[in-house]
Amino acid sequence: MAHDTNITDLAGIGIGPFNLSLAALADGVSGLCCAFFERKPAFSWHPGLAFADSTMQTSYLKDMVTPVQPTNEWSFLNFLVSHQRFYDFMAARFDTVSRQEFTQYMAWVAHGLPACQFDANIREVDHDGQSFRLWGDNGEITSARAISVGTGPVPYVPEGTPVGPDCFHGISYLNRAPAVAGRRVAVIGGGQTGAEIVLDLLGKRDGPAELTWLSRRSAFWHLQEGGLIDQIYTPGYGETYRALPLDVQTQILADQKLSSDGLTPETADAVYQMIYRRQHLEGRGGVTLRPGRTMTGLRKNGPAFALTARSAADEMEVIHADVVILATGFRTVLPECLAPLAPRLERGPAGELKLAHAYRAVWDGPQDAPIYGLNHGRRSHGIGDPQLSLTAWRSAMILEDLAGRPLFSALREVPAGLVDWAGAATRDEMRISA
Repeated sequence: MAHDTNITDLAGIGIGPFNLSLAALADGVSGLCCAFFERKPAFSWHPGLAFADSTMQTSYLKDMVTPVQPTNEWSFLNFLVSHQRFYDFMAARFDTVSRQEFTQYMAWVAHGLPACQFDANIREVDHDGQSFRLWGDNGEITSARAISVGTGPVPYVPEGTPVGPDCFHGISYLNRAPAVAGRRVAVIGGGQTGAEIVLDLLGKRDGPAELTWLSRRSAFWHLQEGGLIDQIYTPGYGETYRALPLDVQTQILADQKLSSDGLTPETADAVYQMIYRRQHLEGRGGVTLRPGRTMTGLRKNGPAFALTARSAADEMEVIHADVVILATGFRTVLPECLAPLAPRLERGPAGELKLAHAYRAVWDGPQDAPIYGLNHGRRSHGIGDPQLSLTAWRSAMILEDLAGRPLFSALREVPAGLVDWAGAATRDEMRISA
């Protein structure tokens, strides 16, 4: 890419794990000028769900850089060495790293990289025919040849929900610290977030008098995991997935849902054991698990709430609660600052950016002005796109596309893996299209 010293090569909007990986890998690329902007004053990663005993569901080796550049200084292992805890960490024999420690690692990366700027709110982004122009609270911040959208998904709250101090999305659970002692609490959502909130509520000394856990799923399903399942979170599988017809991709995504969106066995067992002790050893009861229920309505009922749900048997139920916590997931949206560009961007059925090769958003602007969509490619690039597993690989692909030259030896050949996802004809077709 030709250089104009007055224009940044890449401007990243938002500093979460995905843009942070881009920043960390770009830090070692000569001749590439990048800047990343975050409106918050410091790095944070879902602090409202930062339970002390929460662990990562991916290996710490799948960090910001290691899968494509293990010698990069911003690796998790170098974080341990830099903080003089490498030997202590290894001796602890953790099965997985805690979310708390991985967040510390990412904060170390974010605040160590000069390209990452906090307290920098991007209000508007437009393209003037030559470059992207980014405007902040105090005027124009920079111009850039390319932008990466890494603002992340936003909490999904069903329309009409009476949000307030006692009815809120679980993303802010720990920040809100709702008063639950002796009250009726309903947790909506049967995924890992819902399970961790239920576990925390059950463990409180002054916990709720009644706790109801609802899930739309037919049961409180565990994650599907193991070596064979993990193969769908590899670069080789991603290439195969992209070559499949759209209808096949749609079916596959549904089939693979529980590989990323179920309960960890450890959390599920802990919840069950606490309910068992509560009911059979302490004689308290008061906990009701209701899978196979779809919430159809939620309204204020005096100082409390009345929640209606439809069961799998098509029966209507009414649940009364004093506190309602929504573990209802997230949805992908375009950040407000991109409103000037929104009419020019192609979107998917869920509002996500439509992505092409190298995670380029499809839009009507110049080809040499790419918009890279991070966490917008679940439909186009596969189940691994929203996960940390392939973050470094995606970042490397984006940086090579941006620079227009090879940068990472790991990308020269996609690892075949131990599963033959594509037949010989498909593999040949993929090589030709690449």
